[in-house]
Amino acid sequence: MKTALNNRKSGIFAWKLSAFGLTVMLLFGNQTTVNAQEHQHQHHDHHKATPEPKGYVSMQANYTIPEVMLVESDGKEKLLSKTVDPNKPVMLNFIFTTCTAICPSMSATFAQVAQKMDRGGETVQLVSISVDPEQDTPTKLKEYAKKFEAGSMWRLFTGTTANSILTQRAFDAYRGDKMNHVPLTFIRGANSVRWARIEGIASADELIKEYRALASK
Repeated sequence: MKTALNNRKSGIFAWKLSAFGLTVMLLFGNQTTVNAQEHQHQHHDHHKATPEPKGYVSMQANYTIPEVMLVESDGKEKLLSKTVDPNKPVMLNFIFTTCTAICPSMSATFAQVAQKMDRGGETVQLVSISVDPEQDTPTKLKEYAKKFEAGSMWRLFTGTTANSILTQRAFDAYRGDKMNHVPLTFIRGANSVRWARIEGIASADELIKEYRALASK
């Protein structure tokens, strides 16, 4: 009798344990499924919400083109402040012809800007100034311009080291020597002292967008 009773109790205990296990499995199994679905949903939302980062930073600044004599790729010495027409918009950068890192990209972008704006009937002065004037003779600048198919809208300058440094300092672009050269582009609207300082690598479309935003103010 006691044996039968014990067997009955054991059976009830086993059933309760089995039922408890099923409950635990269902509870935590469902929770795992829910957590996995929530994680997948959150990951999907996070991926959608992440903005595409720009490759540059734009800020406003006031600069004055210095009264320095530079030499254009045609070999003629010119006063930069008079050569860059204050009544016309301008995009300006600093490059050197033997650069193999950022300069080719920046120069290719200037060439694209010239082509796109010319097709759109817009005019802007594109100015590139060498940070390595000892090596960048007018002849080398002319070859460099030909390499990038620079049109009449784009002008390249060299000159003395002192005047190149003065110009770089005027735009807070001087970094000691050409090996510390950083990607900078400066955009100014017509009849304005306000410049957009573009730090980093921007595409032709991005530079044109920055120019139009500045010109509209």
